[in-house]
Amino acid sequence: MSLVRAELRKLFGLPTAWVGLVLGTLAAPLIVLLNAPYTRRAIAAGTVTDTSDLGLRDLGLGLIGPMILGVIMVSSEYTSTGPDSPGARQLTTTLTAVPDRRRLLTAKTSALVLVVAAQAAVTAAAALSLVRVLHGDHAPTPAAARVAGAILYWTLTALLAYAVTLITRNGVVPLTLLIINNAVVSVSYLLTKVTDLAAYLPDIVGARMFIRTADFPVEISPLTAGLVMTAWVVALLAVGAVLFHRRDV
Repeated sequence: MSLVRAELRKLFGLPTAWVGLVLGTLAAPLIVLLNAPYTRRAIAAGTVTDTSDLGLRDLGLGLIGPMILGVIMVSSEYTSTGPDSPGARQLTTTLTAVPDRRRLLTAKTSALVLVVAAQAAVTAAAALSLVRVLHGDHAPTPAAARVAGAILYWTLTALLAYAVTLITRNGVVPLTLLIINNAVVSVSYLLTKVTDLAAYLPDIVGARMFIRTADFPVEISPLTAGLVMTAWVVALLAVGAVLFHRRDV
């Protein structure tokens, strides 16, 4: 547990981590607020009849936060320790303090899960409470299982970013690709237009855990969606862990 606390202190000591925390926590409630006038008009006009996903859909825009946290949890270890020793990296110091790489990865993973799950819970509560205030009875309170699915989606997304960074040992490439896929153009979604198998890609299938009204090419139950995304994450984490154990510092 002391090792987890050490990793938490290390994470909170990174300025980029606070960028991820602030962006991830504020993005969804802000989008709910900005979209409120249009949403009210759409509900009044009858163009929006199913409001069960209000607030939950907007949580997807906050995923940049857990992505950043997942990436820098690993990439910070591969940065230079300072101008006096440009060839040295933080990982050298970390492994000197904790030579057992299995314990180190377990502590890092646990710390990341704790932070992102807490962030997701706070963000979901804020976004859904704001939806309720702004739209009243037009926005039914989602079932607890759907909110839990959204929190799990955030947590698994962070672990996905973390695993990819473990494999690449580079924070720029995975973070750039993940942000572009999430915020600019979803390659995964475009692939669903080519083959239904793309519906089982992690970012697409994971949304099925809590989104109900979106047009998905394949009908997948929330439980199956959670299991499939978890399998993706576990597989990538396993590859990342093996490479982390075999590589030199």
